[in-house]
Amino acid sequence: MDIKSLDHCLTEAERQAFEQDGYFIVENALDEEHVEKLIKATDRLEADLSLDGRFHHTERNYLFVPGFVGEDESYIDLVDWYRTFPKVFEILGWNIHLYHSHLNVTYTRDPQEQQDKLLDWHQDFDRLEMDLDYVFPRPRFTLKVGYFLSDCSEPGRGNIHLIPGSHLKKNIEFPNDDRSYEIKDGIPIMAPRGSAVFFDRRIWHSASANYWDYPRKALFYGYGYRWIRARDDVTVDKFWDSMDPIRKQLFGATTNGGRDCSAPKGNVVPLRNWIQEHLGEDAIVA
Repeated sequence: MDIKSLDHCLTEAERQAFEQDGYFIVENALDEEHVEKLIKATDRLEADLSLDGRFHHTERNYLFVPGFVGEDESYIDLVDWYRTFPKVFEILGWNIHLYHSHLNVTYTRDPQEQQDKLLDWHQDFDRLEMDLDYVFPRPRFTLKVGYFLSDCSEPGRGNIHLIPGSHLKKNIEFPNDDRSYEIKDGIPIMAPRGSAVFFDRRIWHSASANYWDYPRKALFYGYGYRWIRARDDVTVDKFWDSMDPIRKQLFGATTNGGRDCSAPKGNVVPLRNWIQEHLGEDAIVA
């Protein structure tokens, strides 16, 4: 893993924002050349899927591609990106993998057709919310990092909408139990091009309509503990031999199947060894 990661560890302000608000933004997570490279990869994938109705959602006017990371090496490089990944393992710890990913392109709408009923408020991993309904507060378990390839620094550009602090609330009341409208405490997240948004899986959030001149393009990487089953079928065989051990861990490599994930012993988790070597014993929990 890139040693430059040590210059991008979680700041105290970021930690506090994540704990209290449930999210934070890292601007300039990607430089302009990197953004362009990712846009080209996304455009190629979008063209390949142009006639596939499984991924195009006409009602909400967007493209949604789960498990996209194996489609291009530039996507794989973001899994342990040195400007963001240190913040992931400092929040979740070392026994983690990439359990979910999705690519989103939100196409433009005519501003004359603006409606307020274009949201879809939800929490990630909602099955967990139902299964652990008797527990409060519910455990975090996972988080997401969203990379914005288009400029969402102004509202109306397909921004993520969040309800700050909602990850710590047992219930959110929606008028008439309808989750498709804007609500008082919800805000659009102003994410500039090249920025990364980190958010807790428990926070209530939603995609939104894009009334800008350009499609909104974003890549989402979901990290969770290795004993959480991967949500997507991702094929990375053609890149496997060139991956280092930490990257292989993030893509599901184990030495002893499920036991290695739920009760890892010794040196079977390379991320743990890297953290211990570079950040010291105090950075390791168990």
